[in-house]
Amino acid sequence: MPRPTLAALTTLRLGGPASDVLQVADPDDWFEVVRTIGDRKEEAPLTLGHGSNVIASDTGHEGTVAVMNTRGITVKRVDDDTVAATVQAGHPLADLVQWAAAEQLAGVECLAGIPGTVGAAPVQNAGAYGQQVSDTLDHLTAWDWDMGRLRTLPAQACRLRHRDSRFKNDPGRWTILTATFHLTRSPAAPITYQPLADELGVHVGARPPVAEVAAAVLANRDRRGLLLDPHGPDARQAGSVFLNPPVTAAQAARWSAAGCPVHTDSDGQLRASAGWLLELIGCHPGHRIADGIRCSDRRTLTITAHDGATATGFAHTLAALAARVDVATGIRLRLEPVRVGQWPA
Repeated sequence: MPRPTLAALTTLRLGGPASDVLQVADPDDWFEVVRTIGDRKEEAPLTLGHGSNVIASDTGHEGTVAVMNTRGITVKRVDDDTVAATVQAGHPLADLVQWAAAEQLAGVECLAGIPGTVGAAPVQNAGAYGQQVSDTLDHLTAWDWDMGRLRTLPAQACRLRHRDSRFKNDPGRWTILTATFHLTRSPAAPITYQPLADELGVHVGARPPVAEVAAAVLANRDRRGLLLDPHGPDARQAGSVFLNPPVTAAQAARWSAAGCPVHTDSDGQLRASAGWLLELIGCHPGHRIADGIRCSDRRTLTITAHDGATATGFAHTLAALAARVDVATGIRLRLEPVRVGQWPA
């Protein structure tokens, strides 16, 4: 029987074999995974959700891969207007947003259309349109492989920052099992992102109904080529390949004057548009970068894989693009997808 591959578990559909893949469909299955890893005397498993934000190596992964497919939302009343929604790690983030919109619960509506699972969302502190996971995350439960036990971490202990967290910086230690959000029965959070306000036909600061905001986010993401269509021509992708890079005030002034969009993130850091910087060096939607690798048809910052692509080639292509931007501007791009599996040192 052929070994399972990481390619089958990731949206880029790249990656070599795995020694074993354990599907975690029920929360109680997790403890069987822990026992199995212990019996095999292995290190922590590679944990995946939908594999929508990873680049898996051609070499694959020698150990066990745990795929989180757990689903479910449990609701507990906090006060007259607030509920605590505890969500299983394998639950699709898009389904959580859809459920909250139907229940008229505010706090995650701007996360509509972000691919992946609820368990993966705190790792990146996923966010869009002025809203991020850290706005409503109250606590989460995670298996601590260093200590060999289940732990409950309050949101403050997760060290959530702009597209960053303690889990991203210590990936072998933690497996997130549930996340609990405090959501409010109210209109949506105040709109802070001008394109979303324009989509809704309201002014910045307005608070439309939650369902209207979620629908407008989906419409705007679709218009900008930000929705992952698993059957479209750009299906093999991992979303934005670079984070919007931090820039100094001097860099912001220089490149803003040249037309580069610059914004201030939730941590107060100035950031330039990674997509604009790629276009500065000659990339554009549909642009062929290398064999089997090109920009998506609708968006420069989404780079897609096609026949002939390899994970090694994909990673080298991204490194070469970042180097060209650095030479041209002095601005360093940081990879957004996480590399998993065995890679050369």
